[in-house]
Amino acid sequence: MRGGAAQGGSVRPMAEFVTLELPEGERGVAVVRIARPPMNLINVQVAREVAAAAAAVAGDARVAALVVYGDERVFSAGDDLAELSALSAAEATAMAGDVQAALGCLAAVPQPTVAAISGYALGAGLELALGADRRIIGDNVKLGLPQIRAGLIPLAGIRRLSLLIGPGAAKDLVYTGRFVEPDEALSLGLVDEVVPPDDVYAAAMAWARRFVDGPSRALAAAKAVFEAGPHGHDRARKEWADLFDTEDLRIGTASYVADGPGSAAFVGR
Repeated sequence: MRGGAAQGGSVRPMAEFVTLELPEGERGVAVVRIARPPMNLINVQVAREVAAAAAAVAGDARVAALVVYGDERVFSAGDDLAELSALSAAEATAMAGDVQAALGCLAAVPQPTVAAISGYALGAGLELALGADRRIIGDNVKLGLPQIRAGLIPLAGIRRLSLLIGPGAAKDLVYTGRFVEPDEALSLGLVDEVVPPDDVYAAAMAWARRFVDGPSRALAAAKAVFEAGPHGHDRARKEWADLFDTEDLRIGTASYVADGPGSAAFVGR
């Protein structure tokens, strides 16, 4: 499967439109792949399937990092408007919290996460990617939150977008619904890396593999502080102190004192 799966892993379907590849044996990189051709539109089912895959990753000690991918053509072209247009206000109210949490699921994964984006990341597709720790796109990708053009607003992405690129730039993208080209996306801080289209998946895997031998508890602690938002300073005290119960801290500090940084063999405990 070109660009779709990490080597040496076992691929299993999470449900109809999402597959999850977990590393076998030793720690490695997991891959969640969205496959709802032709445009990988995100409906309620897809959102829930991605969330279920993210939850499986979060609870698997073999997983050092996670790559989220569509395919070579498209990450996701956005919301399934045909499904949304059929909802009543009561139905939308009943499912809003569930779908919002599902679209933000990558932020709840304790391991580092990276979205590998080809073609388009629009609407709910971009909202999903905003929850990743890193976004890598091809140099032909278009991004945007065009829901306003359908009389809607982003359900999960407004606050995270505002924190990422600032409220002024976020309001411009949400209010106009315009598409963003790669150069602007990089300058805004909407994405972290722009590569040739054929290199998107490989670049995401290369970043994710940096954490295979890393201190997983410390990485999860750092991510928890970032996600704590305005309460991050308080959360940092707790996470920092809790690390003193970990084997990795003992290994890392002893190794650093003896041999300097970068020589520790962490065990993930």
